Amino acid sequence: MKTLAFLLIGIFLIVMQTTVLQNLPDWFGFPDLIFILIAFTAFRFDWLRGCMLAFVLGWMMDVVSGIYLGLFAVKYLIVFFMLFLMTQNSPVKESAYQVPLVGISYFIVQIGFYLTLSITSADLVSSWSWQRAGRETIILMIATVPFFLLFNSLYEYLQSRRVMPRVSRRRTGNRFR
Repeated sequence: MKTLAFLLIGIFLIVMQTTVLQNLPDWFGFPDLIFILIAFTAFRFDWLRGCMLAFVLGWMMDVVSGIYLGLFAVKYLIVFFMLFLMTQNSPVKESAYQVPLVGISYFIVQIGFYLTLSITSADLVSSWSWQRAGRETIILMIATVPFFLLFNSLYEYLQSRRVMPRVSRRRTGNRFR
């Protein structure tokens, strides 16, 4: 149930990111909301469900807005596994490291994929701008706080809600008593 709910949220975020957020001014940047969702799944979900969500959402982003098919899926799987392994059995309180870790991982992934794309197809990649990368990272970190609060409240609501299977019991005896 949790996986399906967060998959639907991911689909909604993909639609928002590829349509509405593209109309923001260029100086504001384009926040990667799916990255925030993948980071949240790395912190909360087990590895199988989180890996499945990361792959499916990355595949959808590739279909919707990818130039090179598979790039978003690989990117989100790398982010999921990197954050999942870093936070496994961490003695530090979650709220102390989640937002900075999302920002650092976003910045590192931006650098890594820029270098990869500049090696594979240098003519299609624009020049690197430290100022733009830093601005987008800060915007993503600011956007992470309310999204994590929203995702966490939904996650806790779905976890506390019990899904009872409807098993039909066979009743014996007189039903009209």
